[in-house]
Amino acid sequence: MGGSVAPFLTSLAIVLLAEMGDKTQLLAMAFASRFRWQAVISGVFVATLVNHFLAVVVGNYLDRFLPMEQVKMAASASFILFGLWTLRGDTLQNEDKRFNYSPFWTVAVAFFLAEMGDKTQLATVALAVEFNTVLPVWLGTTAAMVISDGIAIGVGIVLGRKIPERTVKWAAACIFIAFGVYGMYECFC
Repeated sequence: MGGSVAPFLTSLAIVLLAEMGDKTQLLAMAFASRFRWQAVISGVFVATLVNHFLAVVVGNYLDRFLPMEQVKMAASASFILFGLWTLRGDTLQNEDKRFNYSPFWTVAVAFFLAEMGDKTQLATVALAVEFNTVLPVWLGTTAAMVISDGIAIGVGIVLGRKIPERTVKWAAACIFIAFGVYGMYECFC
């Protein structure tokens, strides 16, 4: 067990720091202003479990199948689309009801996609290579994401009560689009 503590604690610390102010933390904050905190933290947890497991297991081989630039470009494009979708707001509300998408699945899918090519996912890959182990790195990075996004959810709940829904919608859309444009800029420069 002693050999597992250093990779776990290092993974926890590095990803906790990397996630502070990251786009996925902002995403958790935005979702917390719309959905119950339990659905948001559950969606974040499940998405992170799956995403970071994939990162530690196959992350070392990802560039052999798909260049990381393409992953980052797809993630950036999805942020722009998510921002535009957020602006449409009311017109998508009936569609969501027709397909019965729950807040949990909305958060889990959006968070999973947002984490693709993100610095915390790349840090997870690097940590798995550094320590040559799966379980401690996976658990450490997942715990870090839940802690940091739990903080963001708390902030989102407080802000959601004090800020009008329309303002939150526009701010979230602008943040998503800005991250998407910035990600595309990084891909092409």
